[in-house]
Formats: sequence, C-alpha cells, structure tokens
Amino acid sequence: MQTQRAKTVDLVTPDMLVQRAKDMVPKLKARVAEAEASRQIPAQTIAEMKAAGFFRILQPKAYGGYEMDPEVFYDVCMTLAEGCMSTAWVYGVVGVHNWQMALFDPKAAEDVWGDNDGSVLVASTYMPKGQVTPVEGGFKFSGRWGFSSGIAHCGWVLLGGLIFTEGQPPEYRTFLLPKSDFEVVDTWHTMGLKGTGSNDIVVKDAFVPEYRTHKASDGFMGTNPGRHTFTADLYKLPFGQIFVRAVSSAAIGGLQGGLDTFRDFASVRVGDMGNKTSEQGPAQIAAAEAAVAIDEMKLVLRRNFEVLMGKIRKQQPLDDVQQRLHFRYQASQVVERSAQHIYKLFSACGGRGIFTDFPLHRYMTDIFAARGHYANNPDQFGRNYGAVMLGRENTDYFI
Repeated sequence: MQTQRAKTVDLVTPDMLVQRAKDMVPKLKARVAEAEASRQIPAQTIAEMKAAGFFRILQPKAYGGYEMDPEVFYDVCMTLAEGCMSTAWVYGVVGVHNWQMALFDPKAAEDVWGDNDGSVLVASTYMPKGQVTPVEGGFKFSGRWGFSSGIAHCGWVLLGGLIFTEGQPPEYRTFLLPKSDFEVVDTWHTMGLKGTGSNDIVVKDAFVPEYRTHKASDGFMGTNPGRHTFTADLYKLPFGQIFVRAVSSAAIGGLQGGLDTFRDFASVRVGDMGNKTSEQGPAQIAAAEAAVAIDEMKLVLRRNFEVLMGKIRKQQPLDDVQQRLHFRYQASQVVERSAQHIYKLFSACGGRGIFTDFPLHRYMTDIFAARGHYANNPDQFGRNYGAVMLGRENTDYFI
C-alpha cells in the first residue's frame, strides 16, 4: 500500500505565478547570450523558476504541488518565452512531466520525490527508440534517443520504447529511469532553441521495473495506474492533449516577444532612404496580424482546456474523438502560424534585421526550430482529422 507524505505547499494564486513570470522576463533577456553560448539554461534561471513555484503548478499536492488548471501552466510558459524562448521551452517540456508522474503507478512518484522536497526535475525524449526485453519484475532496456531538453538540470528521464508481442501490434510505453542509468551525450549545436541543451541520451542494459513504465493506451483511455491515488480532475486529462501544448505554447510567447521588439524598433526607426518604418504598410499589417494571431491562439488554448476540464468536472466522458482531433490539430498549427508571423515582422525590419545584435532574429530562429518537433507538424494531424471527418478511421491515438 503506497503511503503519501503531505508536503508543505506555498499559498500562491495563478495571478501571483504569472506575475512572477513577468518579473523574470528582463532577467531572461539579459541571460539569452549566456544560454546560447553554453547551449543550456543557466542554473541560476532553473533555481529561480523552482523558487517561484513554476514547476509545482501541475505537480501532485502530495509532493508539494499546486494541482492548478493547465491554463496557469501555459500562461507562465508563454510569459517566460517573451524573454527567452529556450527557457520557456525547457519549462514546458520539463514542467509537464510533473503532471505525467501522476499517471504512473504511485511508487514511481515516490522514487522521484519521496526522499526530497519535490523539487527534483524529470526530462524526456519520447522517441520509440528503446530496445525492450521483458524480464522478471520489469524490463531490460537499452537505446539512444535525441532531443532531451533540459536534461542537465534533471535527475530522472522519461524514454519511449516499444514492446513487441507475437500476434499483437507494438505497445508503446514510457520508461522512467534515474540519472545513474543513463549517459548524456553532447550533440546540441543548432540554429535555434540553442539554450535548451536538448542532448542525446544513451542507456545500456538498464533494469526498469514494471511500475516505472506508463502505457500510451492508458494515457488515451484514462485508465492510468495512478488514477486512484492522484485523484484531482487535472490528472484525468488525456495525455496527448496536455503534452502537445507543452511543445507549442512557447512559440506564442516567442511571437509576442518578437512583436514587442518590433514595435520598439519600428516606432522610431528611420531607414537609410529616409522612410519611417512606422509609415510602411507591410510593417503596419505585420504588427496588426501578429497581435491578432497571438490573441486568437491564446483564446483557443484556454477554450479547449475549459471544455475538457468542464467535461471532467461534470463527470462526462471524453469520448468525442473528433473533438479531441480538432483540439489536436489546433495545437499543431501554433508553431506554423507563429513562424509565418515572425517572418513577416523580420521582413519589415529591412537590413537592420540581419545583424546578430538585433534581438528579433532570436525569436524567429527559436520558433523555426520549434517547428521541427514532430508534434508541431500540422500537415499530418490535419490530414488525419480531415479523413475522420470524411468517414475514414482515426490513425492518431496521441490525442
């Protein structure tokens, strides 16, 4: 029988947390060069985010978390991105794991947080690269994975793998491993999101107990092993819905940061030919369209989670596949839309925009890099959603 120990929880509100994120923005801007040069988020930034309580937003109360609605988590993520999108990206993908831990068998959360104050962080890379061999009590596990954002600051990692059983389709699971079981390989030399430190992970014949694995089918169906222990409505959300927003929402904040930079520049800039940028039609339209897009994407994000959480609170089933595909497609469009708008802002900067001391290009390359994530490719998810609307079978269960 799992025993949960009560932890001290700060008395915080969503508004307080978002304000703390706003207060960090100037510091993050000042540290961007350091983050890019070292190719990882400064330890001071991670410490400040911990002290602010950001990583506790989705964490179970049993381990010092706040169990707040997901909108708070994404509001903080988007705000941080206005200062440094790499920081927001790491916060999004690492912070969401404190939510996923509640889906595992409760013994897994006890392994991670049972002997500390709940501040240990968990990284991930969900690629199904693991070579899995069933053994007594669990699995022998090996492989190499890429793109583990923020791994330098984490004590555990979640890794993807497939279990093959004769006569059945492969079963996807997430495997939870401590730092002693994996090696980090420095591979992170990129054109954007330079500060995320998204290095490779190598595992050689580690033993992973059964309880430290999580089935994708449980995440889809809501039959997670932790559901009887971590009973907050928050943990009844489909895994696919909450995770995909963790890798797209930073782009909305990045676009806002780029728009703020553009406004400061374009409102006073006079070009070499004597033209005022503020009087140029393309600049005016680029600013207006970016502002409207940011507003629309934030509204959709909040509306979608209000719908899902509303159903959960009313004890209504989340079995509307088309609705979940609709929300999934909207999440996948975020980075593509942000990339289109940040490019228009960049184009309206003229020759000044290409210089490395001009901060708008950082927002642009970071958003472009985020577009490379599998979950941020709208084409494949749009095709599947459209096919289901036209009577075809659904092929995506990460919804």
